[in-house]
Amino acid sequence: MSNQMTGAEAMVRMLEAHGVTEVFGLCGDTTLPFYDALARLDHGINHLLTRDERHAAYMADGYARVTGKPGVCEGPSGGGATYILPGVVEANESSVPILAITSDVATTSRGRYPLTELDQVALFGPLAKWNTSLDDATRLPAQVRAAFRAMTTGTPGATHLALPFDTQKAPVDETEIWADPRHRAFPAERAAPDPEAIAEAARLLAGAQNAIIICGGGPVLSGAEDALAIVAQMLQAPVATTVSGQGSIAETDPLALGVVGSNGGNPATRAAVDAADVILFVGCRAGSVTTERWRSPGRDKIILHIDSDPMVIGANYQTAVAINADARLALDALAVELAALPGVVSQNGVARAAAAWSAKTAEFDLLAAATDRPIRPEAVIAVLMDILEDDATIVADPGTPCPYFSAHYRWRRPGRHFITNRAHGALGYALAASMGAHVGRPGVKTIAAMGDGSFGFSCGEFETMVRYRMPITSIVFSNSTFGWIKAGQNAGFGRRFYNVDFSRTDHAAVASAFGVKSWRVEDPADLKKVLAEAVDHDGPTLVDVISQPLHEAAAPVSEWVA
Repeated sequence: MSNQMTGAEAMVRMLEAHGVTEVFGLCGDTTLPFYDALARLDHGINHLLTRDERHAAYMADGYARVTGKPGVCEGPSGGGATYILPGVVEANESSVPILAITSDVATTSRGRYPLTELDQVALFGPLAKWNTSLDDATRLPAQVRAAFRAMTTGTPGATHLALPFDTQKAPVDETEIWADPRHRAFPAERAAPDPEAIAEAARLLAGAQNAIIICGGGPVLSGAEDALAIVAQMLQAPVATTVSGQGSIAETDPLALGVVGSNGGNPATRAAVDAADVILFVGCRAGSVTTERWRSPGRDKIILHIDSDPMVIGANYQTAVAINADARLALDALAVELAALPGVVSQNGVARAAAAWSAKTAEFDLLAAATDRPIRPEAVIAVLMDILEDDATIVADPGTPCPYFSAHYRWRRPGRHFITNRAHGALGYALAASMGAHVGRPGVKTIAAMGDGSFGFSCGEFETMVRYRMPITSIVFSNSTFGWIKAGQNAGFGRRFYNVDFSRTDHAAVASAFGVKSWRVEDPADLKKVLAEAVDHDGPTLVDVISQPLHEAAAPVSEWVA
């Protein structure tokens, strides 16, 4: 042992300097020096051992979303690097900052066919916001600082650092161990809006007759909920959200319209968008799902767009006013400008929002009260709304859970209470992301909602959940099919169901084998009692709900292929 700081020790100290308290990851032989440094040094970092690297990245994602701090995950070379990649690309495309550290073979072994050799920089390059290999130990601290700067400034995103074995053992100058405290949380170094663009947006909104605000994930990432509420109140404009934008406004707010688009929207919300004359997109990409393949809103609208990424603005709609800025700063400036204008026209948002909710809840209430078997997903949503506290966090996989929670669960507080992976929609996200969310926000109840397809992707992490005794309640919508795909075959391919069904699994028995307290529910009359008991339990729980498949349900989805 030497008194000289090594690269592995420097990595630990740089994470510590950036305020990192949690790291999610999985051991490997190329990571041994880094693990040894974590074992020997006094650093205050809690390392959580996961069962595979993909879920380590999803845990870091969930952690980042609820804390406002970059999530950190790590894994070994070769297969570890390929396994961690899905979580990196999901976070990056969702503008969620995570740092993936993957150890690597020694730089001196490259090109000599060492076990697990892989061009990690080339692999991660197209899929991360910033990425490099730490080939020179003397540059390690500076490049870690660059990674945190990239994650937290501009539009947040994912970064990757390859950490070769010889770099971990090479010397590093201790005087280089420092961090910029601004980059410990996101968004850092916010960009202010152009005053002329703000003035023009205010003028158009003040003179509109039927304006609407559509929020993507940007307002929640930016912490712009209060600023948004002020602008909406001044205009009396209804506020709609994408699935990722839920939490921008409490959905019990009189101006909240709910989710729009093909996943979670309904004819009433679509009609509200189609009737608008001016549309303000805030932190929203106006992608295929939100706009029902760019048909709603139509091309006849006046479009105003706020986004931290200049490439998003105008990508899909001709834009009258482009505001390339942080969402909170832009909305703050817009509120000031609107306050100075005389005769701001009320957009009658309360009535417009109430009409949309009235149409949606009338249908939902009937379905939620139905005694059908298999159980309707609406019944599960209704029970959870009744028994969960307002501060609960719900993490939902794609497939069955996402559209039902997006359309029908009415979030009573603004902020990050709903998480789902909308960028690439990989199955198996919710279980791990819920664990990261719980670690980041341990004082609230966390729910992981998944289909049985997703359960099969992720069930190994129940061991992790039990080992760390996380009081998360998992809900499985069990219908023994890849439901979204079967619904697409049902709707658009002549009901030719091909290779989408699988055998039913006793998910409660599987979870019980891991040590999770579990129930199976087939009668909707038992739902409330069982779910309440599961939520109140002080350890991991699972409720396996034998549920209606999507292709037979009244799912709030207008198109299955968007």
